[in-house]
Amino acid sequence: MAENREYLFRRLHSLLGVIPIGVFLIQHFVVNNFATRGPEAFDAAAHFMESLPFRYALEIFVIFIPLLYHAIYGVYIAFQARNNSFQYSYFRNWMFRLQRVTGIILVIFISWHVWETRVAAAMGADVNYDMMASIFSNPFMVAFYIVGVVAATFHFANGLWSFAVSWGITVTPRSQQISTFVTLGVFIVMTFVGIRAIFAFM
Repeated sequence: MAENREYLFRRLHSLLGVIPIGVFLIQHFVVNNFATRGPEAFDAAAHFMESLPFRYALEIFVIFIPLLYHAIYGVYIAFQARNNSFQYSYFRNWMFRLQRVTGIILVIFISWHVWETRVAAAMGADVNYDMMASIFSNPFMVAFYIVGVVAATFHFANGLWSFAVSWGITVTPRSQQISTFVTLGVFIVMTFVGIRAIFAFM
């Protein structure tokens, strides 16, 4: 019974990492990328997201609750996992270890990012181009956000690989090898888009 419950918890954790959290990450990067077109373009995109119908219900049930479950259970997995990368340093074992490390980094990064933007907005601040430009006027915050973006894109891309395996999409060694190259491409493209947006605010 306990094993079945653990299996279901892990499957839900894997699913939520892709839908809706992964989808939200892509959407978030798309909105941020409007900064490359200038302050007016970013502010218009941010305003459009803020004016979505049922915004608060979407934020709570589609973003915050799934993210909270994924984060809490992910931390539990990270500290329960037996990392063998120092004993068996093959590629996939290192990916397993890095998935856990980036997960912990993301708990810290996302908590700060939500405080700095979403909580600030609830307290009356405007989440706009000027806010982000002010944040990135500090070199430490630039470095912090770059680390956060790389952690997020790696965690998502590598999580896609694990999702495909655990859900029976890639079951053969050949399909898993192809999936490795596809998810590597996802990581490279999303990292470029995310870091490009950071520098656009500068």
